[in-house]
Amino acid sequence: MRVPIVILVAVLIITAVTICAVLGERIAPDSPFVQRLGVGDTLPSPAHIAGTDLLGRDVLSRVIYGARTALVGPVVVAAGAFAIATLLGLLSGYLGGLVDSVITRWVDFMLALPAPLVAIVVVGVMGGGYWTAVLVLVVLFIAPDTRIVRSAVLEQRPRPYIDAARSLGISKRRILFVHILPNIAPIILAYAVLDFGFALVNLAGLSFLGLGVEPGTPDWGRMLFENRNILFSNPVALLLPAGMIILTAVSMNLIGDWLLERFAK
Repeated sequence: MRVPIVILVAVLIITAVTICAVLGERIAPDSPFVQRLGVGDTLPSPAHIAGTDLLGRDVLSRVIYGARTALVGPVVVAAGAFAIATLLGLLSGYLGGLVDSVITRWVDFMLALPAPLVAIVVVGVMGGGYWTAVLVLVVLFIAPDTRIVRSAVLEQRPRPYIDAARSLGISKRRILFVHILPNIAPIILAYAVLDFGFALVNLAGLSFLGLGVEPGTPDWGRMLFENRNILFSNPVALLLPAGMIILTAVSMNLIGDWLLERFAK
């Protein structure tokens, strides 16, 4: 199996982000919290490779530390949403009837809601916070993920191996989790990777609006908000976290699309 160069580059970018998230304290050149009010925002220099922000904090160190919130939150959103959506999609696609009707109507209702606006309103009413934003996104991501799993189950249900399992008297639970689930797991994995990219952008947007992480927390979205006024005095302080959001999200989308193409054949 030949892997395209662009996918290898995407994997390298995600690997680098993961290393920063896990080993941030060891590889960061400075503390992301130390303020140098007398220094303020400065351009990149040998002492501060990416310069400093308005409070004199090292931008590169904050970007490295910010990889943690950029990685953990989207992983929780993708995993949590698909864990629930997989159960709902299996029940809806295989059982049909009233169960399918109820779940499908709920999915249609959720998809009709303006998800970004709902996230902003709910997180704002609940007082903001990183994990509050993560929880809200998990709930909002369940509906589209359920539709994906349901479609995959409907494709598997008429196949001969399912008919054979029924004729042998195998229970519905075993058919769902032992026979159908392993066959649709690759598709679930591919879409979960795509969910990561969407969750990353949504969490960064909420942090930019002040509804995500607490002020002062090293976070790429929060850095965009805090450094928006120093675009001309130190553009790196704004462009570096913005570039990391774009690179990470695009890399995960490329990997997800490639996996989906491989598994859809």
